[in-house]
Amino acid sequence: MNAYYKRALSGSDKISEKTREYVQEKMRSATWLIRSIHQRQKTIYRVMESILKFQREFFEKGVSHLRPMVLRHVAEDIGMHESTISRVTTNKYVHCPQGIFELKFFFNSSINKVHGGSVASVSVQDKIRQIIESEDSRKPYSDNQISEILKKYNINIARRTVAKYREMLKVLPSSKRRKY
Repeated sequence: MNAYYKRALSGSDKISEKTREYVQEKMRSATWLIRSIHQRQKTIYRVMESILKFQREFFEKGVSHLRPMVLRHVAEDIGMHESTISRVTTNKYVHCPQGIFELKFFFNSSINKVHGGSVASVSVQDKIRQIIESEDSRKPYSDNQISEILKKYNINIARRTVAKYREMLKVLPSSKRRKY
């Protein structure tokens, strides 16, 4: 707040009543704006603290350790509505050792494991990428073979889902990945 206007309101400067009312209204608006900004900062901070709590392994070990999480988990944790969490995480980013991620990245669906439990869909996509990167380029894995390999890692996923994730990763089908 500008010191000149604070002084004017304190009465040390002679101003008209109309001017005083105008300055008071503007000071109230500025105070409201500053409080709103502080509240927004606190909300973003609380949301990020909750994300850190739920996704600690991701921040310590990487993408393959991302856990399934939905907006409701954070909303219940910090006592806010899901729509508030959605707004707070839109177009907000976090910089961490793994890179820069939009806060929305941490909210993802789960995929059931073969022997119980679940894994985040983003982690499954990362595993598919790793499998494809390590394959023999003369005999690339089909989507069905990738699905079977994932079962060995306790990830139960259909061939169609492998194909969908492969396309999301912008990876060609096995027939187009083959190198002679």
